[in-house]
Amino acid sequence: MRTIRPLLAAVVAALAFASALLFSAAPASAHDVAESTAPANGASVAEVPASVSITFNNRPLAIGSGVTVTSGGENWADGPVEIIDSQAVQKLREGAPAGEYTVVWRVVSSDSHPIEGTFTFTAAAGSTTTATGPVGASPSVSAPSAAVPTAGTAAPGTGSSEPAADASQPFPWSIVGLAVVAVGLVIYLAVTARKKLAASNSPDGDTSAE
Repeated sequence: MRTIRPLLAAVVAALAFASALLFSAAPASAHDVAESTAPANGASVAEVPASVSITFNNRPLAIGSGVTVTSGGENWADGPVEIIDSQAVQKLREGAPAGEYTVVWRVVSSDSHPIEGTFTFTAAAGSTTTATGPVGASPSVSAPSAAVPTAGTAAPGTGSSEPAADASQPFPWSIVGLAVVAVGLVIYLAVTARKKLAASNSPDGDTSAE
């Protein structure tokens, strides 16, 4: 029994080590990020679009989402945010004037982590498009989406400032494989030692030793 107990303790320690590796590796791919916006951050468009949108690397949750589109001290957002696939789409009211717009968005990512940010665009003319039909078709009226570097500025204290590459890093299977091999080796040694101990304590084992 004195031989078995240290081996069992080693098995428990190895399992704890493997669990720690798995949980420490998981956060690297947990948080969602904004990949692009329409209009692009800092873009100049011919007229105020019928809607604005933010595209994420995963589908955000609808609950808790909100977008404000402000110009001249007035919020021109019309109705609630609509989640379409991996996009958060916000329609704008008719009659929005030309000028600079600031979009402030907040969503709950697929891992229930709130993220938020902001971006701006400038419209040379006021809104002339009637915001009718499915909201999902409206982003095509806007300026082309931009890559992550122009997706806007993350609000302080949120996870949306992480580069998109961090959210798509491959899972470290090599570390998991090493941990599994280590656990298997410890279990094998424990089983082998137990068999030897049982054999040495048996009457047959004593007779063969003589």
